[in-house]
Amino acid sequence: MKKNNRLEAWLAVWEQGVLSPFPKPYRAFFHCFNAGDYYEAHDVLEHLWLQCTGADRSFYQGLIQLAGAFVHLQKHAQFPLHPTHSRRLAPAQRLFALSAHRLRAYPQRHLGLDLGAVLQLCADWSERASVGENPLERFAPPVLVLADLGGER
Repeated sequence: MKKNNRLEAWLAVWEQGVLSPFPKPYRAFFHCFNAGDYYEAHDVLEHLWLQCTGADRSFYQGLIQLAGAFVHLQKHAQFPLHPTHSRRLAPAQRLFALSAHRLRAYPQRHLGLDLGAVLQLCADWSERASVGENPLERFAPPVLVLADLGGER
């Protein structure tokens, strides 16, 4: 079974019956990210991003890059002596910067997300990774809060 088919099958049963203004893959991104499943968070939002042709496409890509940065940190923490994984701090920093660049183009609150907090998260974690130590080994993983829309876009 191909990755997209597995993802579709998982999404079909995940959170059945939940009423939300947000697409299921978007909500699933937060579920996976906050569980520390960064690779899965990346994949589930990429599934939505590939189908998106509207103004939120770059927004989704910024969040995908954020998850990707944490994939790098996670791989580095799991395999610190591996020839490839031991060099993942710099790519994580680049992805934090790319994520922040994309997300700055959107309002402070967008699709239920406080982008000010996310931009600060990008800056903090990038700076922490710049000292040559993996911040996942010293700091609690971040939690992204998806708020109700309440009239915002």
